[in-house]
Amino acid sequence: MHLFNDLTRTKEKLTPQVEGEYKIYVCGPTVYDFFHLGNARPFIVYDTLRRYLEYRGNKVLYVQNFTDIDDKVINRAKEENISCQELAEAMIAEYFTDADGLNIKRATVHPRATECMDDIIDMIRVLEDKGYTYVLDDGVYFETGKYADYGKLSKRDFAGQEEQERVKHNEAKRNPSDFVLWKFKKEGEPAWESPWGEGRPGWHIECSAMNKRFLGDTVDIHGGGQDLIFPHHENEIAQSEAANEKTFVRYWVHNGFVNVDNEKMAKSEGNFFTVRDLSKQYPYSVLRFFMLQAHYRMPINFTKELLDAAENGWKRIQNFASNLSFLLGQEEKTATIADADLSELCERTKQAFEEGMNDDLNTADAFAAVFSLVREVNSLLAGHTFSHKALREVLDITLLLLDVLGLDPLEKTEEEIPSDILQMAEERSLAKKARDFAKADRLREEIIKRGWRVDDTADGTRLTRSE
Repeated sequence: MHLFNDLTRTKEKLTPQVEGEYKIYVCGPTVYDFFHLGNARPFIVYDTLRRYLEYRGNKVLYVQNFTDIDDKVINRAKEENISCQELAEAMIAEYFTDADGLNIKRATVHPRATECMDDIIDMIRVLEDKGYTYVLDDGVYFETGKYADYGKLSKRDFAGQEEQERVKHNEAKRNPSDFVLWKFKKEGEPAWESPWGEGRPGWHIECSAMNKRFLGDTVDIHGGGQDLIFPHHENEIAQSEAANEKTFVRYWVHNGFVNVDNEKMAKSEGNFFTVRDLSKQYPYSVLRFFMLQAHYRMPINFTKELLDAAENGWKRIQNFASNLSFLLGQEEKTATIADADLSELCERTKQAFEEGMNDDLNTADAFAAVFSLVREVNSLLAGHTFSHKALREVLDITLLLLDVLGLDPLEKTEEEIPSDILQMAEERSLAKKARDFAKADRLREEIIKRGWRVDDTADGTRLTRSE
């Protein structure tokens, strides 16, 4: 497999430090509100990367943190008149509701910043001992000028550069790009004891400390959105490599933005859609399918029309799998296509899927392989019959490959066929056999009235929810 490494700006062969084992760290949410579709993209992308590595037989140690203390958490807790801890607990529970809906696997570890204070303080102490820090009135700072490789990820030249975007201005800082490691306590804010006085950690040091605690000095893959390249990931590199004197991350991977009217989706811009709200209009599976239809490094433009198109595309796959499952439940007929021919088609599909995924996690090409299988098998089913063995092989490869993408076309939904609808369908079949067509027609109309479509096939009556 090859991944685009943002550190080198090239697509590189992916190899772990230890054969068959990968260490992955992904920046998680700041837990002050429900997460929006833009936040969901990295969660889905790196979950898919993890799934594919596991599919290839690797062991994956996967860490995704929760930032449960920062300005946003503090301000929101004050608005709600609750503690930061109460807010964090509530929002982490809501995160898992949406993440489970999107079929995002639980991380091996979900550390919280507030649970890692000793690790954070220890790392700052090491940086202090090595001469990388200085103290101002508002906190302890990292001096970027003392780290020779500062800017190697973002490729920025800081020589003589004015105040950087997203870096808070402080006239007393030695360099405009210097960043805070420990913020001194302010009135009404939570605080922890430290050698420098009561306070709380800066955002960047949290991830470095959690990386070291759970993954060691060097991580195989670190993922996040493109907006984290600078300053967050740049600062992570500086403080981690300054403290540990080892390569921090071997492969830096960043996903593109989700845009609304070609502008980045962001809460600060007010142009965001929460996953929770969208899930009331579209199944979670459609939202995940929508995200993975595009290459992860490319921007996605969000529109209702594109989500509708994604829903229709996903329904095609669902109907295909449902039809195969239905046929497997019917009496087996004489096959008119050799099993070997279908086995070859399944193998070609698997190879095309893996070629796409091996090429920088190209899920768009992976889906193209699945849709090609759907198209070819549907065409064959129009004039031929398959053995149950062949049907099972086609269904199994479909389910296997989609599972790598975190999708299940046969997942049970609230729209399972109710028992009374099944009973009416059975009575209709009996009425048709008795040539009581008037009764059969009445039952058909009643089933349709209740929102179900009735299709009489050569293999029996099939019921599907009306669109």
